[in-house]
Parts: sequence; structure tokens; C-alpha cells
Amino acid sequence: MKGMNAKVEQSGNSVADTAKLVLALVILAAGVVGYYWYNDLPGWQRLLMLLGGMVLGGAVGYFTRSGHALRDFFSESLFELRKVVWPTRQETIQTTIVIFIVVIVLSLILGLIDFFLNWAILQHLLKLGR
Repeated sequence: MKGMNAKVEQSGNSVADTAKLVLALVILAAGVVGYYWYNDLPGWQRLLMLLGGMVLGGAVGYFTRSGHALRDFFSESLFELRKVVWPTRQETIQTTIVIFIVVIVLSLILGLIDFFLNWAILQHLLKLGR
């Protein structure tokens, strides 16, 4: 499998790829328009029309250079995702508890600062002017 850094970018799509992408968009648009145009049909038929447009448009787009690049991107993303070390349940619970405690402590500190500033301004500074 090629690495992400080892890839050499190739310039733009060919005319055939551009035509395929336009065709894929037209098929997708036809599915969406059909879904809304035939609103008197049962819902399952309209949904089938929409899904059919999405699947056929995706299938046509898959066979373009952009489609292959997207497939390679997802393939490499899944490969990288397998390397991730996920935390255990215990680590997740402990981290969550620490975050809750920090949020509560910071909320109390900010509340006390607000209370003190409110008391200092309203009770002392504003009464000096009278």
C-alpha cells in the first residue's frame, strides 16, 4: 500500500473523467428531482428512486480518477485508524470524572470572583459616588 506522503499528485481529470463526473451528478440530481417531483407515489418508491440515483451516481463517479483517489483516501484512513490506541473503559471513566471535577471547581472559582466583583462594585464603589 502506498503511503500518503509517497503519492505524487497528478494533474487534473481527463475529458472522459470530467464527462463521467458530470454524468454522475446528473444521475444524482435526477434521483433527487424524481423524489420531489413524484410526490404522489408511495414513500418507499420515492425513497428507492432517491437511493437509486445516489448509488448509480456514486458507481459512475467511482470509476474516475477522483473516485479512485477518494477510495484510496478512505482505505488509508482505515489503515491509520487501526493504529489508534483506544483508551480502556476504566481510563475513559477516570478521565471523565477528572473533567467533571475540574469543571465544578472552575465554576465555583468563577462564581466566587463574580460574587466578589458584584459586591465590590455595587456595595462599595457605587455608594462612594452618592
